[in-house]
Amino acid sequence: MTELREDVPVSMPRSPVTFLVDVDDTLLDNDRFRDDLERYLAASFSTSARDAYWTIQERRFVDLGYRDYLGALQEWWLETGTCPRLLTVSAYLLDYPFAELLYPGALDVLARLSSAAPTVVLTDGDALYQPHKVARAGLWDAVDGNVLVYVHKEDKLEDVERRYPADRYVLVDDKPRIIAAAKQFWGDRVRTVLPRQGQFANDPALVAAHPAADVTVERIADLLELDLEPLARG
Repeated sequence: MTELREDVPVSMPRSPVTFLVDVDDTLLDNDRFRDDLERYLAASFSTSARDAYWTIQERRFVDLGYRDYLGALQEWWLETGTCPRLLTVSAYLLDYPFAELLYPGALDVLARLSSAAPTVVLTDGDALYQPHKVARAGLWDAVDGNVLVYVHKEDKLEDVERRYPADRYVLVDDKPRIIAAAKQFWGDRVRTVLPRQGQFANDPALVAAHPAADVTVERIADLLELDLEPLARG
C-alpha cells in the first residue's frame, strides 16, 4: 500500500486561471445552520442544555481553530455521564439537509465557473464533518471532487498552488481576512470576490480592518451575470 504523505508531488497540469470558492456563507447559509441547531437543542432538551453545548463548542473553536460540531457533542455527552438522549444529536448533525442551505444560484455559479476554468471548493474545517457537509450539500459532485479542506486555509495557500497550479487565481470568499491573506500571498496573481453574505462580510469593523476585495457582489448568484473575462485575465 502506498503511504499517503503531504510531500508527495501532485501532478496537475498548470492552468491559466483557477477559481477557488469558499463554502460557509459563500455557497451555503452556514449562519442559518447554527440558528437551526440552536433551536433544535433548546426545543429537544432545554435552553441550559443548548448553552452548555455552545460553551464547549466555543472553547473548542478557540483551541482548534474550526467548528468541531461532532467533537463538541462527544465532549458534552461525556460530561453528562453518557446521557443516552444526547445520542440523537448525532443523527441531527449527520442527517442535516445542507442542500437546503445553498444560496440561490450557488450550483449554477459553480457550473458556470467550471465551464470556464478549473474550479475548486476551498474551505476551512475538520477532516470529518466539513467534507460531509460539502457532500451533503451537493458541492462535492458539482466540482467533480475538487475539494480542499484545511484547518486554516489562509496558511495553506502554497499547498493549494501545489495541488492546483495556475498562472492566476480568482478567490470567492465571504471573509475579509481570507481575501487579505490571499492578496498578501499571491499579489497581482489573484483577483478576489467578496459576496456580502453572512456575518463576516456584513461586519463593518471586519470589513474596514482589511483591504477591500477587487470585486464585491451582493450575493453569490450575481456571478451568473458578472463578466468573468476581466477576472480571469487579472
